[in-house]
Amino acid sequence: MNLDQLIDFLKSDKYLSRCIEHWHTVDAREAIYADFPASLDRRLVNHFIRRGIKQLYTHQASAIEAVLAGEDVVIVTPTASGKTLCYNIPVLDSLLKSAGSRALYLFPTKALSQDQLAELTSIIDDLEVQIATYTFDGDTPQTARRSIRSAGHIVVTNPDMLHAGILPHHTKWIKLFENLKYIVIDEVHHYRGIFGSHLANVVKRLKRICNFYGSNPQFICCSATIANPEELASRIIGRPVKLINNNGAPSGKKHFVLYNPPVINPQLGVRKSSINESARLASLFLQNKVQTIIFAHYRLYVEVILTYLKRELGGSFGRGINVAGYRGGYLPGERRRIEHGLRSGEINGVVSTNALELGIDIGSLDVSIVVGYPGSIASLWQQAGRAGRRSSDSLTVLVANSSPINQFLFSEPKYIFDRTPESGIIDPDNLIIKTNHLKCAAFELPFDEEEFADDPATGGILDYLASEDVLRRTNNRYHWSTDIYPAQQISLRSASPDNFVILNETKQSAVIGEVDYFSAPIFLHPEAIYLHGADQYQVTKLDWDGKKAYVKEVEVDYYTDAETKTDLKVLAVSDEIANLDGAKSHHGEVSLTCTTVMFKKIKFQTHENVGSGVLVLPELEMHTSSFWYSFPGDIFAKIGIEQSDLGGALRGLANILGRMAPLWVMCDTRDLRSISQVRAPFTEQPTIYIYENIPGGVGLSQKIYAESDQLFEACRNHVNKCGCPGGCPSCVGPPMEVGKVGKDAVTKLLMYVLAVTAV
Repeated sequence: MNLDQLIDFLKSDKYLSRCIEHWHTVDAREAIYADFPASLDRRLVNHFIRRGIKQLYTHQASAIEAVLAGEDVVIVTPTASGKTLCYNIPVLDSLLKSAGSRALYLFPTKALSQDQLAELTSIIDDLEVQIATYTFDGDTPQTARRSIRSAGHIVVTNPDMLHAGILPHHTKWIKLFENLKYIVIDEVHHYRGIFGSHLANVVKRLKRICNFYGSNPQFICCSATIANPEELASRIIGRPVKLINNNGAPSGKKHFVLYNPPVINPQLGVRKSSINESARLASLFLQNKVQTIIFAHYRLYVEVILTYLKRELGGSFGRGINVAGYRGGYLPGERRRIEHGLRSGEINGVVSTNALELGIDIGSLDVSIVVGYPGSIASLWQQAGRAGRRSSDSLTVLVANSSPINQFLFSEPKYIFDRTPESGIIDPDNLIIKTNHLKCAAFELPFDEEEFADDPATGGILDYLASEDVLRRTNNRYHWSTDIYPAQQISLRSASPDNFVILNETKQSAVIGEVDYFSAPIFLHPEAIYLHGADQYQVTKLDWDGKKAYVKEVEVDYYTDAETKTDLKVLAVSDEIANLDGAKSHHGEVSLTCTTVMFKKIKFQTHENVGSGVLVLPELEMHTSSFWYSFPGDIFAKIGIEQSDLGGALRGLANILGRMAPLWVMCDTRDLRSISQVRAPFTEQPTIYIYENIPGGVGLSQKIYAESDQLFEACRNHVNKCGCPGGCPSCVGPPMEVGKVGKDAVTKLLMYVLAVTAV
């Protein structure tokens, strides 16, 4: 069956069709064209005419004209709309007219950098001109680095390499910084939260070095559709940008299906596993040779689904069906092989985390299956956009799990199809992040007092660093004064620069992957089953000091899932609103102590718990920001429940608030956590907390504090709509967790909050 026949099959099959809650169709659209700007070098225009591109799309022409006029821009159009030409054309035009010009391209991943390099190289080869274009990242051989520094006209890199490998060594990059005309920042929507907050500081350091060498480059930014692209881009680059969003690209007809697995336990509200149902759907498409990508939120889910597909399709491998996994932790060569296999068609299906959400060229896929809401509407549309990338018809299937946010979206599809996407939130002034980058900046160039005359916070941090002998102040200048190389101590993507390397003892301790510091206790604890490419390894030893995990190859019929315990203490209150009756909303700083305490063994296919184990691992401490809401001490009496039922009610409220909150801020669901305390040490009242799972916080909890009324209202509506009798995973949590009257008690708490707030 081809894709059209499979779409008809979805609609007619009795089992599949009853799981479809909403079918949304986006009609095909024709291209809208505009002429090449007249001032472009004719050699460049002729190149595109030879390739069959006689005109530009309207957004491409608008962006190029704005750049040629000297403006900083952010281009916001859907996936596969040709944003690459919006920056390649003005950059190449500049280099054709002035061989001394330089450009710096920033992409969030090395894979995307390699992909874009291939596109640039093909254009330059056809032009038959000497424009030296290189990638500069951790995989670049040492022998090539010197020539790149001196001769590279276009340097393609990522924020991590710019931060640790280029800026601290700016004296070796004088030609680049003296002549830098353009800085391209692609996938701007990806730079939110901690990563975006770091990048804004890296860009500030970059501009400072450019100023030192006498250049003032323009910025060309590109983004997927988000609510605040101008604001996000301008905060990252530190100055206003012009928005270009008049999309002229064509697109094929898109089918977007909301697939809700059937309920298998009406009393508990438990549905069939989204993992199993996604594997079932993927198998249907792959058996019919329809190229398919499956997006899973967690790396563990990627490996579980890949395991299921390989078992299901095992007998078909000889007939040309090939599936692969793709996620962080795979080695670079392995990822390149998979990307090439998808482009060539040798690989029919791939199971990926959001690593393939970005614009890496993996060819034209027909179907995208998204396993559970990926954490933001923008990410959902990016993942949907990986199918039908060449104006062909495509199908996206979002498979829900039982979580409240998934069930809420399925009951209110307007949040997916009609609502403005979320805002990208960053906080460049996060104290931890800012302090770390001021150290890096001082290492690169001494600070003069006049640089921060209008920024007393920076002066205060520099004075503190001087008092700690990190800097040396002489007259009005601050100089770096230690032997430490500060950039190596700072990771842009996680709270710790330390990754754990995974060594396979079965094959002479060969390196098979890596895991970040805060994930190590969850995925690499002793006896954990670590999955990689659907192969199974059991952790034999976790060397915490050496940052190594030793594993051996095994074959078992289960995987492991770890649980953590969290203690929270309030450090300071930044904002507070007292409502009637003694209830209060708060925003402030908190301290968390997290410990991984146990793990469960989960059987493949049935997902039964077949065993468990106790863990003794180091505590991880973190300071961050939080929103919290405190109730009067006698709230149980005010809403008419027993005092003994209050703990379950608070747990249920924390559950649904924490799981729904990501809809109000553009963040991964793992970036927020929620807990409850019947008598909180700080407030001495019943309290629920939603805190940022990011050291120092990046502004997510502050937005929740500002929009908490809308969040409480959405939670109340969802709980009322849920058909379960007393609580389930789709709303407040199962009765075993929230108590027999948990759902009713949570509803009463929500009604109380909304009533006292409204008054």
